[in-house]
Amino acid sequence: MLVELTMHTTPAHPSGKSPIDGIRILALLPDQWSKDLTQANGEITIRVETGDDTTTTAQIQRTVTEALTDPAISHWRLHTCHPVPAATDPGPGSAPG
Repeated sequence: MLVELTMHTTPAHPSGKSPIDGIRILALLPDQWSKDLTQANGEITIRVETGDDTTTTAQIQRTVTEALTDPAISHWRLHTCHPVPAATDPGPGSAPG
């Protein structure tokens, strides 16, 4: 399952401008997940591919929320966890739009 995660800092710790936090969060997510940090200024956006079509967004949210309890990055909260739709194949003979 491919999802896009967005995290924001808590109101008590609004200065989340460090890309180091994004790297820390990546390190705390499961090793078997493919991860891509796409943004780390003001908010953190990470694309995650679990490699398992049976994993649900609820399971991913629980795993990420648990990782965010680490004291080094506990000032971050998961804001969104959206599935990324698979690219559609237009099929043979279809011309790009």
